[in-house]
Amino acid sequence: MLKIKLSRKGKKNQPFFRLIILEQAKDPMGDFLEDLGYYNPLTKKSSFKSERINYWISQGAKPTDSVNNLLISQGIIKGEKINVFKISQKKKKIQKEKATALAANQKLEKKKEIEEEPRVAKEKKEAGEVKSEIN
Repeated sequence: MLKIKLSRKGKKNQPFFRLIILEQAKDPMGDFLEDLGYYNPLTKKSSFKSERINYWISQGAKPTDSVNNLLISQGIIKGEKINVFKISQKKKKIQKEKATALAANQKLEKKKEIEEEPRVAKEKKEAGEVKSEIN
């Protein structure tokens, strides 16, 4: 599958990115099929070949999330932006622990409900018998 990706170039602390198309599994620092433009995040300057980008998208190439948002902001493609952010390993671990704890609590609650059902049914039955004795 073809992907439209950003390839980082430039010196340390002076990045700029080339917009390239290549196979999904290939390294963006290596060979690519075509150079589709560039983006400089420091000066916010960019130059994209919109005809070629639209051609590759029509051929089945998919932009990465960051490239998708960049192309939408430039008006080359239409659609909604995608939330792109990285979660640190520490936050991932905390979220995973919370999820497992929540799942464990839900299992305990279900288990309690299952154990209480016969007792509740028995209490209701006894309450019904008491009411019938009174009447």
